[in-house]
Amino acid sequence: MNQLMVGVGQENITPPLGTMLMGYSPMRPALSVHDELHATVFALRSDDTTALLISLDMCNLAWPAEDLRAMITEASGVSDDHMIISCTHTHSGPSYHVSANGPDFARETLVPKIAKAAAAAVASLRPALVGYGTTYSDVAVNRRQLKEDGKITLGQDPHGTWDPTMTVIAFREPDGTPIGNIIQYGCHNTASGKNDEITRDWCGVAIDRLQEISGGVTAFINGCGGDCGPRLPNGKTTANLQMAMELGGKAAIDAVRAWRSIREWRDEPVKVLHAELELPLAEIDPEEVLLAKAEAMGDPEALKGLKRTWHRRLLERVDYLREGNVPPKSKPIALTLVSLGGLAICPLPFEIFSRITLRIKEHSPFVHTLVPGYSNGSLSYFPSMDQLCRGGYEVTMFRGIPLLPFADDAEHALVAGCLKLLRELYAQ
Repeated sequence: MNQLMVGVGQENITPPLGTMLMGYSPMRPALSVHDELHATVFALRSDDTTALLISLDMCNLAWPAEDLRAMITEASGVSDDHMIISCTHTHSGPSYHVSANGPDFARETLVPKIAKAAAAAVASLRPALVGYGTTYSDVAVNRRQLKEDGKITLGQDPHGTWDPTMTVIAFREPDGTPIGNIIQYGCHNTASGKNDEITRDWCGVAIDRLQEISGGVTAFINGCGGDCGPRLPNGKTTANLQMAMELGGKAAIDAVRAWRSIREWRDEPVKVLHAELELPLAEIDPEEVLLAKAEAMGDPEALKGLKRTWHRRLLERVDYLREGNVPPKSKPIALTLVSLGGLAICPLPFEIFSRITLRIKEHSPFVHTLVPGYSNGSLSYFPSMDQLCRGGYEVTMFRGIPLLPFADDAEHALVAGCLKLLRELYAQ
């Protein structure tokens, strides 16, 4: 059947109180629930092609999360290379890989519910039309604040790059009955700061209001949030629950405006392209250089936070070399692209900087190109090359946290590879 078919399923994945939350203080227990977390799944089908768009109200996913993908396939019948699993990146929810919550938390609580939502989405497939709406939104701001001494800190940079486009994908039945909506925008969900309430943060307000106005189940998919934070009145990237809800009201107005801008509803074909993209890796320092760097950091017992992690990684690289390993020149990442007529979704397993996604969108053959981050895994930050010289938290994470970090010029391969795949998908 050529007709577009769409189904939606949703499950409550709010963890129990006491669950360790993810974010700036990652080992803080949840003491209350401000708003519930959900796994929302949209199933898309035309001809013999079925794809799943999965939004999780969580910070991130452990890569590659084979257990989750396998259970979704078992429950829904959809191949694991035909699904996009994207996290809203709330820092006030559980992380899939937070060790304090234990493996049973993921296996017994999260995974079955996500799989159940996927099965419900496939079971509810029915004829549908799709519409696209966009609007300008300044909910986000570049968060790499440049201090007087030239150092980068987390804050707000009004002169920095960010993506101002908010997109709403809306589905309805041919008779106009609403099915659901997907809001896509790039910005950290960190406005609530180091709170102890479970919440979706600012994006939850936008989700609820568009769902109320439209009558369709609504989800949020994050975009290029790597260097973008919430535009809070305190000038920072974090605040408290009250400010998060205030900013959410602004995001809700933008989302509803984007939805109301839809003028055309179409029966569009679903296309999927799954491929591996090779990204270059950086050269690892020789053993003696790694040891010297570690020694220069001082007493490892006195190190805290990121410095402690960096020190441990330096020694792990030493062990890696002593075991006789030859560092590879590149690393493959698996990508699943989905298109609906003139709209394409190219998800990436990184916290992508906005300049990179703006480059991809500018040269894509599609009218609308969405580049979600935090999708199908979690491989840390991916800065644009122009920011590497400035350093800062994200650059440190990019270079120092992976055992085998990507090369400084990996942006070129990422952009070129994504555009190649987008053009292949467009030509199908």
